[in-house]
Amino acid sequence: MPALITYQTKISPDWVDYNGHLRDAFYLLIFSYATDALMNRLGMNTDNREASGNSLFTLELHLNYLHEVKLGADVEVHTQIIAHDSKRLHIYHSLHEVCDPRELAGNEQMLLHVDLAGPRSAPFGEVILDKLQTLIAGQLELPTPEYIGRVISLPTKK
Repeated sequence: MPALITYQTKISPDWVDYNGHLRDAFYLLIFSYATDALMNRLGMNTDNREASGNSLFTLELHLNYLHEVKLGADVEVHTQIIAHDSKRLHIYHSLHEVCDPRELAGNEQMLLHVDLAGPRSAPFGEVILDKLQTLIAGQLELPTPEYIGRVISLPTKK
């Protein structure tokens, strides 16, 4: 199985800037919707979140703008599960024009499973862990994303 297609949309006029490009904030909005779709696929939809009192919180994310995204483009998000432990989920979203493998933007996220009553971190339940394992097993052949684990810095002067 390739990376999951978790979200598709058309770039609308109110999402573009004075250069005719997708505004910075809307890249993250698109990736946020893809994370919501992944949560639904894992069984963490609205009903489940209300019943269990658990959700995912974003701990950290990195966003890489790789190519222009213009008004009217039909885009989709591919989502890859990178790793997880008992409470955290490391994912990578890539933005593409529909049916085009070229990556337009990349978004790495570290998510935390949270008991909303605290709020405090909480281990994933067995059902979610089983679904994660199934998704990971289907993605074993995928290469490690190029833009994962990057750090923002300027070179130091010698």
